[in-house]
Amino acid sequence: MPEEIVNKVAQSGLTELNLEDYYPAGERVLYDMKDQLFQELILKEKDFREHIKTEDWSKYLDKYVAITCSADAVVPTWAYMLLATALAPFAKKFVFGTMETLETVLFSETLSRINPESFRDQRVVIKGCSNLPVPVSAYVELTRILRPVAKSIMYGEPCSTVPLFKKARD
Repeated sequence: MPEEIVNKVAQSGLTELNLEDYYPAGERVLYDMKDQLFQELILKEKDFREHIKTEDWSKYLDKYVAITCSADAVVPTWAYMLLATALAPFAKKFVFGTMETLETVLFSETLSRINPESFRDQRVVIKGCSNLPVPVSAYVELTRILRPVAKSIMYGEPCSTVPLFKKARD
């Protein structure tokens, strides 16, 4: 009679947390102010205001938008603010910064809704590999949330983890 295969990982009492489960669904786009600059150097107020008035902002409907300027130019703060007023009725969310900044903000908001108490005294494994662009900042934020309540925190896969934290015994 063959020996029964026992799944020791399933019996280990580990709680696996996959940050992909917290990935906010939706298209991400970059709005580069460089495209609105005269010779990629100067923002002309009149031209920019005309662009704001005539642009079809509905193309940003329900999208996450990172607003940046990749040109080495001084763009006045009010221009970003004016752009924000145009995006507000359409974009699901917009931030000033890179696409990485956008991901950091989105994950920060999503992770803020986690109830840390549901992980009290748990042995938590934060899954490492992901198919979605999970920023390092999300792993750091999740560690900050779990550290006060978890019994232990590990990184990786349940069968091969890197220990990060273990609560001292009282």
